[in-house]
Amino acid sequence: MQLYHMRGACSLADLIVLGWLGVPHEIVPMTLDSIKAPAYLKLNPGGNVPLLVHGDLALTENVAILGYLADLHPHAQLAGDGSPRGRAEVMRWLAFLNSDVHKAFKPLFAPERFLDGRDLDEQLAANARRHVRAYLERLDGALADRDWLTGQRSIADPYLYVVLRWAQAKGVDMSDLHALAAFHERMSRDPAVRDALRAEEA
Repeated sequence: MQLYHMRGACSLADLIVLGWLGVPHEIVPMTLDSIKAPAYLKLNPGGNVPLLVHGDLALTENVAILGYLADLHPHAQLAGDGSPRGRAEVMRWLAFLNSDVHKAFKPLFAPERFLDGRDLDEQLAANARRHVRAYLERLDGALADRDWLTGQRSIADPYLYVVLRWAQAKGVDMSDLHALAAFHERMSRDPAVRDALRAEEA
């Protein structure tokens, strides 16, 4: 099993899940240049990460990859407790993180795609931080009385950890989001998370 991963990207979530599951894997490090190379585009026409190669399967899109890994190892219950309701809860938060929260960071990562001009870029970034902050407040509320988004550890939690790292890096105010701060601290102490972060530095 190979995971094509780029430092700082959302594919960190997949690395963490692979660690939780104890699945042997190879990390294929990618860069902004290599994800646009013709050989890679044959595997992943989107020209992004993550990409998971497992046998003859080349799987793209983070939600699909995380779900696939969880389904390969149902005993770990990373996609819920085995009930339809449990899986729906995991997918609800995973969809929110992928479709809403992740998308809200795009103006912070590449403002030039949206506006032309430094003053406008700064205004766009400020608006994006406010939008991200609103989403984080919702997530903070969800964690007010639990350690994990659904009440038990799932594939949604590493994705949340990734966006919290992005929020810190992009100057989003999280000073009073205490449940998220506690979650981030717990995740940062997790051995699989530490291993994944070390792998990024290798």
